[in-house]
Amino acid sequence: MNRARPARTVLALLTAAVLALGAGACGGRPTTHHKPGTSHAEDTGSNGRLLSTDDGNGHRLRQVDADGAPGVSITVRADSEDGWNVHLTVRDFRFTPDSVGGAALAGRGHAQLFLDGHPLARVYGTWFHLPESLLSAAGGGTRLTAGLYADDHTAWAVGSTPVRAAATLGDASPGADATPDENTTTVELAIEDGKVSPAPGRTEIKKGRTVRLRVRSDRDDTLHVHGYDKKATLPAGRTVTLTFTADRTGLFEVETHESDLLLTQLVVR
Repeated sequence: MNRARPARTVLALLTAAVLALGAGACGGRPTTHHKPGTSHAEDTGSNGRLLSTDDGNGHRLRQVDADGAPGVSITVRADSEDGWNVHLTVRDFRFTPDSVGGAALAGRGHAQLFLDGHPLARVYGTWFHLPESLLSAAGGGTRLTAGLYADDHTAWAVGSTPVRAAATLGDASPGADATPDENTTTVELAIEDGKVSPAPGRTEIKKGRTVRLRVRSDRDDTLHVHGYDKKATLPAGRTVTLTFTADRTGLFEVETHESDLLLTQLVVR
C-alpha cells in the first residue's frame, strides 16, 4: 500500500505538467499550423470551397460567392527615379501580413504580382515599388497582374476564376505625376483565354461622372456599352480606353461582341 502511494504521486505530477503545458499552448493566439499529413491549402480554414484546380502556379483555388467576394484593381505609374509605383485598390479584403501561413479567413490575406504570367513578388499592402532591377531579374515583361490570396496561400476565386486585375507597364508614361481626376471613375478589365479579370461584378457610379473603361483582350474583339451605345475596337494584346459621361441612370452592361462575354455592369444613380 505504501509503495503504491509514491507511484500515484508521480503520475499525478506528470498529469498536471502535461495539462499545464497544454493550457499554455492554447491560451494565446490560436495556432495556425496545419494538421499532420495535410498541406496549408487543406488546413482548417473553411471559408469558401477548395477546388481541385489551381491558379496556374500551384496554388489551389478557394471559391467564394460573387456577393461580397474580395476584389482588386491595379494601377501603375512610372517612378521618376527608378521603376514603377504599383497601387492596388481592394474591396471586401484586408491585408494580414502577420498571419500569412495560417488558416484561410474570409476577406483576408495578401496579394501576389505576376509579370507576363510568371510570379514576381508577394505584396502585403496597397502600395508596392517595382524597381527596374527586379524587372530585369525576372527577364523583363510588360503585363503586370495582381491576384488576391488567403493566408494559407490558396487563391481567392469567383466562378472558378482567380480574383485578379491587370495593367500594362508601357501604358504609363515615365515621370507621369498628374493627379487622378476626382470626377472620373476608371475600370480596369482584362480578357485572357475567354475569362474576364476581375470577375464580372457591378460598379456604382454617380450620375454625371466620367467613366473610363480600360480593357485589354488577348484576341481581336469589340467592346460595347449597352444603353449608352458606346463601342471600341479591341486589338489583341493592346489596352484600349473608352471614355464617356454617365448622364443617364440605370443598369448598363459592358460586353464584348465577338466572344460574347459580360465584362462588368455599371450602376448609375
